[in-house]
Amino acid sequence: MESATNSIYFLTALFLVLLSGFLHALWNLFTKSSIKKDVFLWLCQWAGVIVYLPLVIFYIPQSVADIKSYSLLFASMILHGIYVILLAKTYSLGDLSQVYPIMRGTSLLLVPLISVFFLGLHLGIVSWIGISFIVLGIFFISGAKINKISPRPRVEILLASAVGICIASYILVDAISIKYWPPFVLNEATNLGNGIALSFSVFRSRAIRNEWKINWKTVLLGGIFAQGGYLLFLYAVTIAPVGQLAPMREIGTVFGTMLGIAILKEKQGKSRIIASILITTGIIILGFSGR
Repeated sequence: MESATNSIYFLTALFLVLLSGFLHALWNLFTKSSIKKDVFLWLCQWAGVIVYLPLVIFYIPQSVADIKSYSLLFASMILHGIYVILLAKTYSLGDLSQVYPIMRGTSLLLVPLISVFFLGLHLGIVSWIGISFIVLGIFFISGAKINKISPRPRVEILLASAVGICIASYILVDAISIKYWPPFVLNEATNLGNGIALSFSVFRSRAIRNEWKINWKTVLLGGIFAQGGYLLFLYAVTIAPVGQLAPMREIGTVFGTMLGIAILKEKQGKSRIIASILITTGIIILGFSGR
């Protein structure tokens, strides 16, 4: 009976994690489909701030307010702000099915590598196999060729890689910040940081009214999905081990590629699907290897 109950709990947690990955890919699809990417993302941030504000107010008393905690929160806001600016530029130039896997793969690749070269972490052979899958997938999806090295890499590839670096950076900072701030509070602060970071280009564009008029439904859904997907993941790890669930969330890499090909009719579908599967496989191997 206990074994059956544990299986049900794990399957429930797994479903929540897969749904979380799908929601992440979905709000990225909304962003790519928008007219002005920076304006759309700006509206999404404020939509998320408003929707989740009551929960934030409830969780604020659980926060640890001191200089260190505020410094970490400020650093996270800056990194998220840079990330969202680069994200808007990336989707203005690149296909969802190409840049989304690069962003996700690069970020998950850098965290263990930084730990190896700067924090003295030792990786086993299985971890390096996972890293090799990620590198191979990114290589293929970038459009690079072994016998042809371009002296001028495409801008969207560089931007997607930069977004991945930002993701890896704020993951490391948020991993420490979460010890001082509840997830709702941390998410709310980073949404505020994102909104502030985008404000200059958004107000200068004078495109807020037009974007809202055309895409208000996906703005609201994007604001809800961006945080809601993460909250589903947080709930899942309360009923099953995080070490097993975290890698599975990256199935969103495949979801993102499939959505770009099926809905946005992006080209090179077969090769990009294979590449995204390679990246996802590498991420899962890396996660289950224990790093």
